[in-house]
Parts: sequence; structure tokens; C-alpha cells
Amino acid sequence: MVELLNNIMPNVVEHYDDLVQATGETLIMVFIAGIISLTLGSILGIALVVTDEGQLYENKIINNILGKIINTIRSIPFVILLALLVTFTKFIVGTSIGIKGAIVPMIVGITPFISRLIEQAIIEVDKGVIEAALAMGLKKHVIITSVLLKEAMPGIIRALIICIINLIGLSAMAGTVGGGGLGDFAIRYGYARYMIDITLVTVLILLILVNMVQGIGNIVAKRITH
Repeated sequence: MVELLNNIMPNVVEHYDDLVQATGETLIMVFIAGIISLTLGSILGIALVVTDEGQLYENKIINNILGKIINTIRSIPFVILLALLVTFTKFIVGTSIGIKGAIVPMIVGITPFISRLIEQAIIEVDKGVIEAALAMGLKKHVIITSVLLKEAMPGIIRALIICIINLIGLSAMAGTVGGGGLGDFAIRYGYARYMIDITLVTVLILLILVNMVQGIGNIVAKRITH
């Protein structure tokens, strides 16, 4: 078996330890950036909904400001965002390279996208449910946590799936500027040194990760849909 792998994928076998390390770095980046961006994105998404016209905490000024900031960041390509945030990233984590340097722009890049997905998931909640909660005398913050978020949970789970899949892609893109992970591994060996087997294996690992996330997410979303 080892002999067969040496014949088919000699470079992968030679740099196996680096491949394992790169995969671990990608998982770390996606995990940390996913938790932080989902938290921030959920807060922003909820704020967008509840401050909109006719909602629980209607405030057109805050809603417009949030909307414009989110739309502005979303319109910036991630590669350009990486360059724009170099100074900010160094200030936050002390470096702009490696997994630490990649996590900050990943969070900034995906959070606005998440906020819009969360907003859409909450907007789809039947207004009759909110009206019933108000009629029962529930406080506004209780309605948000116990009614809106609960009813929107299937949509939020799907948003989480999209978030993680996009983060996997962003982590690979961050590798083009020394961000670490599978993207950096593929660039250093597969592209720069023309090691095609490393490029193919890297793509295969990314495909497996994406499909695992999608499959698990679909199962969870179906179970909590009511």
C-alpha cells in the first residue's frame, strides 16, 4: 500500500506531516472564525430586523447605518480585504500572516454575509407569532430570544452551514498571502513547485470537509424544523 502511494502521490507522502498540519490549521481557522462571526453576525442580523420599520425597536437611523456598513464590507472582494486589514490585523493579533493573521479578515469578511442570512431567516417568521406574543404581554427582549430566534432556528442553522462552507473557502484564499492552512500548503508546494498530486489531494480534502459540513447541517436542520 505504501509503495503504491509512493508511486501515485510521491510528494504527498513526502510532505504528509505538513499536510496534516495544514489541515489542522484550516480546521482551527474555520472553528474560531466561525464561532466569532456567527455571534457577531447574529447580533447584527437581529439588530437589522428589530430596528426596521414597524418592528419591536424601530429606529430608522440605526437600521440605515448598520445596513450601509454591512453592504459596504460585503462589496469588498476578500483578497482586497486581506490587504486593507493588514494594519488592523497586526494591531489585534500582532501579526498579519499565519493562522492568527488570517482569522481576523475571515471574521470581517464573513460577518456581514452572516448578518444578512440571519436577518432573512428571522424575517421569514410569521408575524402572527410575534403579534400573539405581544398580546400575551411578553417583553420585547423575551420575544426576540424565545420566539423570533426559536422560530427562525432552521433558517439560522442553514445560515451556519453556508457560513462554515464559505469560511473553508476563505481560509484557502487566505493561504495565497501566507495565511496558513491548506491554501498556503497548496500554493507553496502544489503551485510554486508544480507538485500536482499535492494540489489534487488538497482539493479533495476541501471537498470532503465541505460535504461533511453540508451533510451534518442538513440533518440538524431537518430535525429541528417544526
